[in-house]
Amino acid sequence: MLGIYEKALPKDISWAERLTLAKELGFDFVEMSVDETDERIARLDWTKAERKLVRDAIFDLDMPILSMCLSAHRRYPLGSADLSKQEMALELLTKAVDLASDLGIRSIQLAGYDVYYDPKTVATRHAFIENLRKCVAIAANKSVVLSIEIMDDPFINSISKFLAIKAQIPSPYLQVYPDLGNLSAWPENAVGYELENGISAISQIHLKDTLAVTADFEGKFKNVDFGAGCVDFVGCLKTLKRLHYSGSFVIEMWSETSDTPTAEIEKAKAIVLPFLKEAGYA
Repeated sequence: MLGIYEKALPKDISWAERLTLAKELGFDFVEMSVDETDERIARLDWTKAERKLVRDAIFDLDMPILSMCLSAHRRYPLGSADLSKQEMALELLTKAVDLASDLGIRSIQLAGYDVYYDPKTVATRHAFIENLRKCVAIAANKSVVLSIEIMDDPFINSISKFLAIKAQIPSPYLQVYPDLGNLSAWPENAVGYELENGISAISQIHLKDTLAVTADFEGKFKNVDFGAGCVDFVGCLKTLKRLHYSGSFVIEMWSETSDTPTAEIEKAKAIVLPFLKEAGYA
């Protein structure tokens, strides 16, 4: 199945319109964003009536929302030295799990940061792992999978680093969500090995291009045109196919404020679909 990230689609439209457009563009599902803005965090407090509107649109259009990107933890990180922010991070996660359960969302993607805006320390790593353990228990109680994204940040920028944490929290409700762009941008990563090493824990795959990190360049992790970056899409996808990966893929883009988001999505699909086909994915 091929999904599209919500932020690729026009921003100021209803969920029924968003799901309709995604279906017209040939996608199988949408990935919801709950980012660090007040506007999107407010979704976690939707009333039953508001949730029913979205659920009815999903059912009527036969167009699911299968995953949620919970990047609100950048603002309220699990590893924060501020205990009030840790408490807020856990509260956001609890509400996100409840919303996912109500809407039929299977997987919540968590950003692989201990902290984002603050200095990283041994203590922030410790707090992240301790609070992640609590998060997994909360999600498991409602059969929702938490998937850690491989990031544009050194804290978890490889599947190997994720596996070191999963070894401490050995739950089927904690998995990894590799972003092929982020995974490929870090020169220390042997991408094929990383996919092979982590295949048993991969829940979903983000399709995105990036510009690689070098000694004098910090890399570019967003808004790189497909085919213009460092990702060997065919090599990665053939590796996943050989490993019998049969989960879903999500095209990740940020064209929601563009004048021509539909055209940009169509352009991306025209590049990505042949890669998937060449690798053996229908």
